Amino acid sequence: MAGYNISRNSSCDPILTPHLTWLYFVVLIGGLTGVISILFLLVKMNTRSVTTTAVVNLVVVHSVFLLTVPFRLSYLIKETWTFGLPFCKFVSAMLHIHMYLTFLFYLVILVIRYLIFFKRQDKVEFYRKLHAVAASSGMWLLVIVIVVPLVISQYGNNEEYNENHCFNFHKELGREYVQAINYIIVIIVITTAVILLVFQIFITISMVRKLSHSLLSHQEFWAQLKNLFFIGIILICFLPYQFFRIYYLHVVAQTKGCNNSVAFYNEIFLSVTAISCCDLLLFVLGGSHWFKQKIIDLWNCLLCR
Repeated sequence: MAGYNISRNSSCDPILTPHLTWLYFVVLIGGLTGVISILFLLVKMNTRSVTTTAVVNLVVVHSVFLLTVPFRLSYLIKETWTFGLPFCKFVSAMLHIHMYLTFLFYLVILVIRYLIFFKRQDKVEFYRKLHAVAASSGMWLLVIVIVVPLVISQYGNNEEYNENHCFNFHKELGREYVQAINYIIVIIVITTAVILLVFQIFITISMVRKLSHSLLSHQEFWAQLKNLFFIGIILICFLPYQFFRIYYLHVVAQTKGCNNSVAFYNEIFLSVTAISCCDLLLFVLGGSHWFKQKIIDLWNCLLCR
């Protein structure tokens, strides 16, 4: 954090660091690779499956967010924002919208797979393909017509900001109703994540105890193993930001100015959530023969000891 002014000013200094530049380069490359790879896999998947529908929507969410990443990289490299304040607000808000929509689709995928496990079903699917399209269209209509306009219209509109600097809308958090909304969201996300983790641990332990030596020959095991990818991304990418958000909201409420040190770490934790774009790449690799063979070899090695 060398070179950062940690004094409290009326506004935060621009968060410009090589670490963020490299992080977003990884996000862009990994995200694009994952989106392209999953498209070849989706052709072979059951289009009426609820899980497949959630994955398709996940692809859309990541694709839309990835379109905004080059603008973030441009800002980090040039150290000045040249695309206007309204577009800055949109790009900034998209990182939050992407995180919560991604978490929502993770929740759908995991809940469906938990239902399959507990109800002993082979799959959960829509009655017709049209129903899957209608469900996705209805969800995106809600997001485009209500959520996005609401967020954009309220995001960064209560204070004045420098048009040459972007992603510094911390002053909005000084308002009590904004803090209340943020605390509610944080509590919901953390609680939901903990519940998902508890279910996943219970299911994993149950499968290991019941199947033991024949574990790797069951398709359900590999499905649950993919669940660990989503749980892992939630724990690594989302929860650190949510926990730090509690502290960040407290600091903003207690100080009239800006604590650049805290704002810096908040931006780092927020940027880490963008790594979730690489989940599709992990999803594709998790279904590959090479990955399964490595897991089998590791399991056999553990059994031999």
